[in-house]
Amino acid sequence: MLALLCTREVEMVTKANRFFASQAWVQGAWAKDVLLEVDASGIWSRITCNATADMILDALPLGGPVLPGVVNAHSHAFQRAIAGLTEHGAANGQDNFWSWRERMYAVAQRITPEQLEAIATLLYTELLAGSYTQVCEFHYLHNASSYAPKASALDMSMALVRAAQRSGIGLTLLPTLYMRSGFSADGLRSDQQRFASTPDSIARLVQDLQAATRGMAHVNLGVALHSLRAVTPQALRELTGFADAQQLPIHTHIAEQPQEVQDCIAQTGQRPIAWLLAHASLHERWNLVHATHATQAELDGVRASGASIVICPTTEANLGDGVFDYLGYCAQGGSWSVGSDSHVSRAWSEELRLLEYSQRLTRGQRNVAAQGGASTSSAANMLQALLSSAQAATALPLGGLQVGQRADCVVLDAASPALCGVPGAHLLDAQVFSSPGAAPRAVYVAGCMVEHVPDSAAIHRFSGTLQDGLRA
Repeated sequence: MLALLCTREVEMVTKANRFFASQAWVQGAWAKDVLLEVDASGIWSRITCNATADMILDALPLGGPVLPGVVNAHSHAFQRAIAGLTEHGAANGQDNFWSWRERMYAVAQRITPEQLEAIATLLYTELLAGSYTQVCEFHYLHNASSYAPKASALDMSMALVRAAQRSGIGLTLLPTLYMRSGFSADGLRSDQQRFASTPDSIARLVQDLQAATRGMAHVNLGVALHSLRAVTPQALRELTGFADAQQLPIHTHIAEQPQEVQDCIAQTGQRPIAWLLAHASLHERWNLVHATHATQAELDGVRASGASIVICPTTEANLGDGVFDYLGYCAQGGSWSVGSDSHVSRAWSEELRLLEYSQRLTRGQRNVAAQGGASTSSAANMLQALLSSAQAATALPLGGLQVGQRADCVVLDAASPALCGVPGAHLLDAQVFSSPGAAPRAVYVAGCMVEHVPDSAAIHRFSGTLQDGLRA
């Protein structure tokens, strides 16, 4: 699959670097007659609202309402292989996150670098179709297995890099530290050996990847800690020290499940987020994934630290994790983003819809995200939050249609069933809350159009990978 559409029209666009949108989302609101100009490095250099006819003579009309591209702040690409295949209940009725995890581990053991590339290539194209233009890949399939005896950590990581390059999506790759199976364990279980790593091995992998991807478009690195239960305090300090020295983003799962909270209290005397606040120097490059089971004091501490929380509503619902306290954190000004995690959904509009609906169901209210926000629109407040947190998740300028930010955007189809007849002021509301939202007419990354419809070759490779027994 070619990432860039090599047509005469797109070649002209790349040279002109001038686009015109009759309607575009600028600074938290819809603006009219917007001229968008991109510099040679793929950054918005000028944005002019209410542009006059003489100003847009040589600009390419984008053909629909324009939204910023959004960062997917949490992805496990390989889990796309089991989407839809874990929906039969256990015979004993005890089906939960932990039983789902056993199925996930079985698949993780089987994946070769070639299979991972096939899965991720299709997935990343699907994410582009879901209006994401950058993905943070929380990656812990580092080692060989009996199914992939020659795989190395670099091989597995570069499979993801190649998939991102083939699809055209931006990639923040997060090699992940995973050392033990639980708070009191000495090491990993036999079915977790593929994840085994140390602070030194992760640092070396990051450095190897930096060398291997030098010159590649839209690929950068960060680090991740799988969870507090999976790393030692000393290892946490070592790896985050390495990340701080290089100004890399830091991601970690935390407080996703009640059992995790209980185990942390039993081992340390503190809840997970409370322990992290007390023992790590959280700052604006930290991203805490899930934080579903957090107290108000913990949420206040995260907000005060400048760190962000990554909420994954469709995965959290699918796994029965629980409902995040939106009002206790987000409506009080906390920084947050979304991720598609296990990829049961692959569009940010669906993540926002379920986030808002979970609040409505548990609180018996409507438009919860409108409370305490700058707008009376729930969708507007949530989208602005995603744009505000993009830099924290990726260490890249991905904050929307603003000068100095990467020129990522999506062009909506206003004639689609979800949007047809909707007044211009309510197009974002309909895109989020009129399900399914409109598929984009076009997707741009750094000012260049990328293909966002999976081609037959990518689908064939994905299907063949699954038929090889990967899902067994």
